[in-house]
Amino acid sequence: VQLQASGGGLVQAGESLRLSCAVSGNIFGLDQWAWDRQVPGKQREFVAISTRNGATMYVDSVKGRFTISGDIAKKMVYLQMSSLKPEDSAVYYCSLNIQELTYWGQGTLVTVSS
Repeated sequence: VQLQASGGGLVQAGESLRLSCAVSGNIFGLDQWAWDRQVPGKQREFVAISTRNGATMYVDSVKGRFTISGDIAKKMVYLQMSSLKPEDSAVYYCSLNIQELTYWGQGTLVTVSS
C-alpha cells in the first residue's frame, strides 16, 4: 500500500486548502484513515481521523475548521482546511489503518502566512 499526499502550498491566513491523499494497492480490510502534521523540530501531532463507518475525531485546535473525508471507491482521502491560521503551518501526513497495520504517505507542506 502506498499513499501520495498532495495539495499543500502557501496561503494567507483565513484562506482554505484541500489536501488529497491518493492510495494505491490493496486496501481490503481498511479500518480508518487519518491526517497528522509536524512542524520541523517538533513532535508529530494528530489532526483528524475517520473510521470506515463515518465516525470522525479532530484535535481541538482544528474543530469546526477542518473536515476529513474519504472516497474509498476512488482510493482517495481528503482533508478540507478552512479559516487557516499561521499555527496550522506544518507538513501534513495521511495514513491508513488496514487490519492493524498503519501506512503513511510522504507528507505535503502547508504554509500559512499572517
